[in-house]
Amino acid sequence: MKTLTDRTVKTVGPGRYSDGTVRGLMLLVRPGGSRAWVLRYQRGGRRRDMGLGPYPEVSLADAREKALDQRRLIKRDGKDPIAERGRAKVKIFKETAEALVESKRPGWRNAKHAAQWSSTLKTYAYPKLGALDVQAVDTDLVLDVLRPIWTTKTETASRVRQRIEAVLDYATAIRARSGENPARWKGHLDHLLPRPSKVRTVKHHPALNWRQAPAFMAELAQRTGIDARALAFTILTAARSGETRGMRWGEIDLEEKVWTVPPVRIKAGKEHRVPLTPAAIALLGEAGEPDALVFPSPVKEGKPLSDATLAAVLERTDYDDITVHGFRSTFRDWAGETTPHAREVIETAMAHKLKDKAEAAYARGDLFAKRRRLMQDWADFLATPAAKVIELQEAAEQRTAC
Repeated sequence: MKTLTDRTVKTVGPGRYSDGTVRGLMLLVRPGGSRAWVLRYQRGGRRRDMGLGPYPEVSLADAREKALDQRRLIKRDGKDPIAERGRAKVKIFKETAEALVESKRPGWRNAKHAAQWSSTLKTYAYPKLGALDVQAVDTDLVLDVLRPIWTTKTETASRVRQRIEAVLDYATAIRARSGENPARWKGHLDHLLPRPSKVRTVKHHPALNWRQAPAFMAELAQRTGIDARALAFTILTAARSGETRGMRWGEIDLEEKVWTVPPVRIKAGKEHRVPLTPAAIALLGEAGEPDALVFPSPVKEGKPLSDATLAAVLERTDYDDITVHGFRSTFRDWAGETTPHAREVIETAMAHKLKDKAEAAYARGDLFAKRRRLMQDWADFLATPAAKVIELQEAAEQRTAC
């Protein structure tokens, strides 16, 4: 077993590294590069991992000193350091929460998760619960935290509840409190608060009426900047702004007329193939190196266009009350109201997960050939003269009436 050095601690890659100086002391290096100290020991036949703090806040020398102190506690007094730390120091809600975060930190994949936990509790729970003894936290106090945000910030409120519950469970585990957990949902708070799914509101992005889309595209075509081209491409492909702005030439097969968006830029986390129409291809410009951005920022070399840059294009038009993301709704409304294309084809074109589990189980392919026809119809519609749009509107209204 090699002894850790200051240089090793600072430069070593992801993994767990034992220190040859103090038994059980390890350095945990996560894939993102963050580092933390852990003391591993056995107690009652069980392996325990005790967080000793992050590096570089806790240096190698400090970590060794902390680890030796805990080792002496085990050997001299026969006590469990984690339980003793809880009994001796953690009784106030805020301190209990911080101790819980530290105990979980070695198992979390990145430091960002710990920061999110701490930030959420600091913003919503600490003002009412932070200074209280954990034993004093009851149902009324938990509701005082949750009710002001339950219907307005439902997703955040759900996370707050879960984290308060976890803090109080931890307090029970270290014998700092006893009794039922007042933040428990099932069989308790579910009788006092509406289900999150019943109150969660969907954020709608202001969208252009599909009937106005051809006129908008005609106006956009008068603009020659890379930002206008990127916006037009986003609309023609029904893509999300981030998918377009991060697009690189290596993702495009011009011969097959396909753009393959990697999972990292897809909200559903799954690779998505986009059929490219001639109109979309015409907006790409001259092909570059595989790693080169298709729509790079004209002011920041090597960086993609910002979301604000595309939004600024809209502000310079007569349609400044809509959003870039809203064009996906425009596409969805047009496809659903005026075309015979199947719903699953439209949803797949937008890289949506099918909500119906049975339907999703049978939809193993990506309906690419059908989506190519759909996107060509969309491109044709966007190039439609105004008079023809009126005819399409009347036909759509007739179908709705029937």
